[in-house]
Amino acid sequence: MKKIFVTGITGLLGANVVIKLLKDDYFVIALVRKKNGYLGEENEHLRLIEGDLLSDFSSHLKEVDCVIHIAAETRQNLLSYDDYKKINYEASIQLFSQAVSSGVRKFLFVSTANTLGFGSMKEPGNESMPQQYPFTQSFYARTKLETENYLLQNNKTTEVTILNPTFMIGPFDYKPSSGKIIFWVWKKKFVFYPKGGKNFVHVEDAANGIINAMEKGKNGEKYLLANENLTYKQFFKKVNEITGQSPVLIPIPGFGLVLLGWVGDFLRVLKIKSGMSSVNMKALRIENFYSNRKSMNELDVQYKPIEKAIQDAVDFFENR
Repeated sequence: MKKIFVTGITGLLGANVVIKLLKDDYFVIALVRKKNGYLGEENEHLRLIEGDLLSDFSSHLKEVDCVIHIAAETRQNLLSYDDYKKINYEASIQLFSQAVSSGVRKFLFVSTANTLGFGSMKEPGNESMPQQYPFTQSFYARTKLETENYLLQNNKTTEVTILNPTFMIGPFDYKPSSGKIIFWVWKKKFVFYPKGGKNFVHVEDAANGIINAMEKGKNGEKYLLANENLTYKQFFKKVNEITGQSPVLIPIPGFGLVLLGWVGDFLRVLKIKSGMSSVNMKALRIENFYSNRKSMNELDVQYKPIEKAIQDAVDFFENR
């Protein structure tokens, strides 16, 4: 039975990856800050180890075939590049170095689609396109890209494959994280939406893509885990159809988002944490669209309709 080391298992993607690994008869060694923070089911093939990302895991990695590194600093309100770099770059490189020294065969780094260039509905972004503004100014996306570049320059001993998921929706979003977008519209009478859009993917499909990449992912390659390109209005309409609602949808004027971005920038100058910034508000006004062709062809990922992801997320939230 192959042993897999996984980080980030208390998050949406990590929780689904662990469920799938255990179902596929892998033995999982998973990092958690505190064992009581893991809300999934216990399993004889799941070993939880306590620590933080800057700990030394060499003793655990010596028995591991593959590392799946999902954990990251994703909060959008931190004030400096260094706030993200410590976890997203420095801790990732340290874990990779330990994996190499321990003889791990493969290192899967879960990044973000926003290290790659986005496109339009007709010509979506792909793995060969360079990062674009506003994500070139995003501390989170920049640290992820910096880590990708290091790993791909040092993949001679331990193989490296990069996974770039888009916006994930689905079950086991305990916090919730990206599932918050459903609460923007669910049980509301009025819904304000930005005029941009993004690519949405079922988190189970993203998890399948990661697990398939352990054997099918090529050394030195990046793979977008992506599915449906939708405007925010289109996505909210799908949520309404699934939940049986009919709120009034009201577009947010572009200048309104620009103004909110300026306010957020001013708060940040005053060292006040805010999710608002010119960069984040610009991200809501663009068509942040991507192609899944490469992951379908090379990782054999079969993507489910986004309606299934929304339904699964709603069911999870209702039954918690």
